[in-house]
Amino acid sequence: MTRVAYEYAVIRVVPRVERGELINAGVIVYCQPRDFLCAKVTLDAPRVHALDPHADLTGLSEALSAYELACAGTTGPVAGQSPGSRFRWLTAPRSTIVQTGPVHPGLTTDPAGELNRLFTLLVAPL
Repeated sequence: MTRVAYEYAVIRVVPRVERGELINAGVIVYCQPRDFLCAKVTLDAPRVHALDPHADLTGLSEALSAYELACAGTTGPVAGQSPGSRFRWLTAPRSTIVQTGPVHPGLTTDPAGELNRLFTLLVAPL
């Protein structure tokens, strides 16, 4: 199978933005040639509470879930937009508690498999 270009960004939780400390909480992958846009997220509550004992875990879980919903494109402010538009909107720089890191490129034959590989490599506990 032919390898195709894809882009990805890590979704981060920054419990106290002023401190700049972050926890990788998910990955979003966009592959235009395969019309693929998907996010995979998790919230590691003990790690979040280590950085901010008063963090709103329910609010953080909802914010992370919003990435998965926006990728599906069925609800929210980007519903109905193209996968590329949704990816650009999701990865736009923000100064909020949940934000994405820089966008990186890659090549893959399997975007869904790449999402799982990146999640394991960059987000899952060691």
